[in-house]
Amino acid sequence: MRYREGEPVERLANHSSDGMFFGSTIYGFILGLGFVFVGLKVKQKWLMFWGAGLSLASVASWFTMM
Repeated sequence: MRYREGEPVERLANHSSDGMFFGSTIYGFILGLGFVFVGLKVKQKWLMFWGAGLSLASVASWFTMM
């Protein structure tokens, strides 16, 4: 059987740890800054916009974690 019978629903899902969430946030922020830098270098506004959005979303998710 795939699922155990009688298990509470809360125990069925595996949630990510705080360290994994923090690492993903930092990785997204650094990747966003890289996109902004490359967008400035090759003069692509969509890449700068994408990088700025990713960086802002990463910062926002970091503040919601605290």
